[in-house]
Amino acid sequence: MEREDYFFGPEQDDESDKVYALVIYDITNDKKRRKFAKLLQGYGYRIQMSGFEINVSRSKFDRLIREIPRFCSEEDSIRVYKINSKSGVMKWEEDRSVEQEDVILI
Repeated sequence: MEREDYFFGPEQDDESDKVYALVIYDITNDKKRRKFAKLLQGYGYRIQMSGFEINVSRSKFDRLIREIPRFCSEEDSIRVYKINSKSGVMKWEEDRSVEQEDVILI
């Protein structure tokens, strides 16, 4: 077991510009599920087949929240767990995280 501390700085609180969240989903339509996963890849990285961790600016998080409803029908379920910056995460797995680089397209 590994414990990760997602505290974003010594004086961070709910007014922080960074949001750490877990997005999990159960979408019945394959095409819609693939499109949703592709959308989430722009915000974070996949930790399980239907789960993504995201660590983004508050404005990018708000944009994601506005986009989610178009992927959810009555038979679907999408949950976003916003994790308090002072919380920790315990995990039992190999570290599969990929260091994200800034990408500049010309």
